[in-house]
Amino acid sequence: MYAEHRYQPQQSRAVSIGASLLISGAIITGMIYSAPNIIKHVTPIFEATQIPIEQPPPPDPQPIDKKVLVKTPTQPPITVPDPIVKTDRDPIIRTTPDIPPVQPDIAKPVEVGPPVVVDPPKPVPALIGAKRDPRYADAFQPNYPASELRAQRDGRVAVRVLVGPDGRVKAVEQVSATSAAFFEATKQQALARWRFKPATRGGVAEESWMTLSVTFQIKDQ
Repeated sequence: MYAEHRYQPQQSRAVSIGASLLISGAIITGMIYSAPNIIKHVTPIFEATQIPIEQPPPPDPQPIDKKVLVKTPTQPPITVPDPIVKTDRDPIIRTTPDIPPVQPDIAKPVEVGPPVVVDPPKPVPALIGAKRDPRYADAFQPNYPASELRAQRDGRVAVRVLVGPDGRVKAVEQVSATSAAFFEATKQQALARWRFKPATRGGVAEESWMTLSVTFQIKDQ
C-alpha cells in the first residue's frame, strides 16, 4: 500500500509564509508600543550619601601645678675603693736558726672550796610479795561445778590474780584449766571471797600479781 500524498501548489505556500510574517510583525510592534507602560511600574532606586558628623572640640589642657614638678636631686657617683692593698714589691724576710726556749706558763693556783659531800643513792626497797591470809583459808576452795560433778570428773585450774593494796582480788587471768566450768567457778570464788596480805615495798602496800592453783576432786565431795 502507498501513502496518500496530496499536491499543494507553490502559490498557496507563499501566501502562508507571508501571513506568518505579518502576524509576527504585528506582535513585535505591539510589544514595542506597550514597553513604556511596563517601565513606568519599575521601583525607582534611591542613592544615599554620607553626611559628615562634626566632632566635639578637644578639652582645654589642665594647668600644670608647679609644686608637683619637683626636681630630683642628683647624687654624686659612688666610688669603690681599690680592694688591692699596696705593699712593697720586694719584702725582706729574715730567718734565724736559733729557736727560743719555750717558757712554761705560770698558772695561778685554783681556789678550792670546801669538799661537797654527795649522798649515795638510796637502794630501792625490795618488793615483798602478797600472801594468802590464813583467816580466810576456809573460803579458798570454790564450789564444785554441777556439770562436772554429774560427769564424775576431777579438774585442776591455774590462775593469775591481781591483788590490790587492800588484799582483794581485782582481776583473774586463766593460765590453764581442765574445762571452762572449772575456771568459771574458780574466777567467781577468787573475786568474791579470796583475801590476801598485800605486797609491800618499804612498808607501803602495793598491788601485785601472783599465780595460784586449785584442785577439784570427787572424793572430797
